[in-house]
Amino acid sequence: MDIDLKIINNSGLRKILIVGVFHGDEPQGEYFINEYLKIKRNKIKNSLYFIPRLNKNNNRTNKNGVDLNRNFPTKNWKKSKQDDYFGGLRPSSELETKFLVKLIGEINFDAIVTIHAPYKIINFDGPALGLAQKVSKILQYPVQEDIGYPTPGSFGTYCGIERKIPTITIEIDENKAPKELLGRFINLFDYFAFEY
Repeated sequence: MDIDLKIINNSGLRKILIVGVFHGDEPQGEYFINEYLKIKRNKIKNSLYFIPRLNKNNNRTNKNGVDLNRNFPTKNWKKSKQDDYFGGLRPSSELETKFLVKLIGEINFDAIVTIHAPYKIINFDGPALGLAQKVSKILQYPVQEDIGYPTPGSFGTYCGIERKIPTITIEIDENKAPKELLGRFINLFDYFAFEY
């Protein structure tokens, strides 16, 4: 599987992973990341690891009908019915999941960010309240710790709760054109590059 990983300054002080398009019907993250990568930045303090598009499919699920955000090997993973939230036949059954599990096992990330839609909130897992509040100020969405429904096998549980990596899930406003939100995301990525 060809998952695009782009790294800016791999010798930085802190390492931040930013993932776009977990769900194929939430494509905005790919746009924000690719637009940011066009900008030349000098003397970046931290290392940014970008995955513009994790899920190559255009539906919520991947090509195998699995919701990647329910496929991680967490303590709360469970087999579910085969609908849009199907977590796979077993945890880490999908190549995309295996890719991220391997990456997180190899690199000691200081923070992880994923870009989703449509709830207009900043959700967080693990020791990330302060970071969530900072991201909230930049993107102008409220912080909400509980997404409001169970998420067995989620990436946030895998990284934030079980591995104690500050993990942020950005839920953007899907009713706004990505171009309208781009400036905020450039500010956010700059924050991770220079200040975090």
